[in-house]
Amino acid sequence: MSAADERLRRWRLVLGGGEADGTGCGLEGLDARMDAALAAVYDQGPEQGRGQAREGGLGASAPRVARWLGDIRTYFPSTVVQVMQKDAIERLNLTRLLLEPEMLEAVEPDVHLVGTLLALNKVMPDQARESARALVRRVVEELERRLAQKTRAAVTGALDRSARTHRPKRVADIDWDRTIRVNLKNYLPEKNTVVPSRLVGYARRQRSVQREVVLCIDQSGSMAASVVYSSVFGAVLASMRSLKTSLVVFDTAVVDLTDQLHDPVELLFGTQLGGGTDINRAIAYGQGLITRPADSIFILISDLYEGGVRQEMLRRVAAMKEAGVQVIVLLALSDEGAPFYDHENAAALAALGVPAFACTPDAFPDLMAAAIERRDIARWAERRTDV
Repeated sequence: MSAADERLRRWRLVLGGGEADGTGCGLEGLDARMDAALAAVYDQGPEQGRGQAREGGLGASAPRVARWLGDIRTYFPSTVVQVMQKDAIERLNLTRLLLEPEMLEAVEPDVHLVGTLLALNKVMPDQARESARALVRRVVEELERRLAQKTRAAVTGALDRSARTHRPKRVADIDWDRTIRVNLKNYLPEKNTVVPSRLVGYARRQRSVQREVVLCIDQSGSMAASVVYSSVFGAVLASMRSLKTSLVVFDTAVVDLTDQLHDPVELLFGTQLGGGTDINRAIAYGQGLITRPADSIFILISDLYEGGVRQEMLRRVAAMKEAGVQVIVLLALSDEGAPFYDHENAAALAALGVPAFACTPDAFPDLMAAAIERRDIARWAERRTDV
């Protein structure tokens, strides 16, 4: 096949065929089957130039959908399959069919699919629940393989660096920048040097709890991916003895899931995506979990659409800041960037010195390190290209 023919073939697959696609290219064999799989989702509605309905669609048959899922996994890479699955669920309203066990066995597991299944948790029949739980566990285990080691390394390093001592045991433990600054009064011009009378260094291998972390997660429908990632990160942080980690989810009520942090799959099935939002009530509960404000990090993950008392919410955040708590607001913890969010509340929080921004899962470990070291989070976010 010539380069020109290959270009026409690719454009034909992109445009979907019909008189108006302009390629004049026919498809056979594997190409025709790939085109049919794409048409089932993307060729809905009147055909361009004809006014007649295209023959796309998956119907309402679970076996037919399961076959289609098997086909696209054969024709396309997993990243494309995940996009097509998500589009099929949204465009063709296949949510009900996800309750069928054969469907759950055929899909490519991903974060968005987990969010959809969690939203269906309360109406899921027992037969489908076990298949759903196995699928969720596969996604969680993959996320843990991807994120756990980086998170533990970033947090451990930050804790080591933030633990100061005036008696460092090794030369490698001396913080030379701070040591020079505190000894500038001992500068000898004739020697062009500083004579340190006091060393500042890092205290290593502290075994007691050094930080309290509270994750407060909005479980409204738009936050599904954030709920999944937050649960995985919460489980990783809870496994570290130097941190005391709590996790609560909220809509109009608040549910403390800290005792489920040992198993993020059980934790996820304890959430209930959808419903209203009372951020003020959630912050009030999370505030009550903090016993050492100066050593605490409070992370609110929410789109900030408040159904509760807005002014009281802002007063609580201001009070935590005043007490020494490191407060961080994430509009999302996902790969998709910031969702629709309440700009007025975000601006009010920024005025309190609490910037609100979206964060990718890959950037979250570094964010935790910055928070532990009490760096300027607004400046950290400005410097990052992946938040």
